[in-house]
Amino acid sequence: MARPAHLAVRRAGRAGQGADASTGRDRLTVVLRWLTAGESHGPALVALLEGVPAGVAVTTGDIAGELSRRRLGYGRGARMAFEQDEVEVVGGLRHGVTLGSPVAIRVGNSEWPKWQTVMAADPVDPDELASQARNAPLTRPRPGHADLAGMQKY
Repeated sequence: MARPAHLAVRRAGRAGQGADASTGRDRLTVVLRWLTAGESHGPALVALLEGVPAGVAVTTGDIAGELSRRRLGYGRGARMAFEQDEVEVVGGLRHGVTLGSPVAIRVGNSEWPKWQTVMAADPVDPDELASQARNAPLTRPRPGHADLAGMQKY
């Protein structure tokens, strides 16, 4: 049976062998691993995808097209219409083809200037921070938002 070219596969078995010890047959295991970093109002979100084989055709346009689908979500606020994703492939692709190494993607936040002081990684003058409306404490969660989970966790 043919397997999709876009999936990374590895033969799995006992002690690095390709055969399943109980049946004597080969079995295939999909091995994709991804890591993400960044906050929703930060300068960017970063993703690292490991396990994509060499030779898979992918362009920044393909990625941008998939990201544009998130703006079509039902019941979303106006933010979805004006936020634009700024996709940058940092590594793992050359001339629109994967290299077999991890694929690193950065999605810049076009709204970052509005949050730069509140979300700064380095210390900010407390007086400057206090003057920011975005720094007001959350007193009640908004329906359908991550506020409740964030308030409970932090």
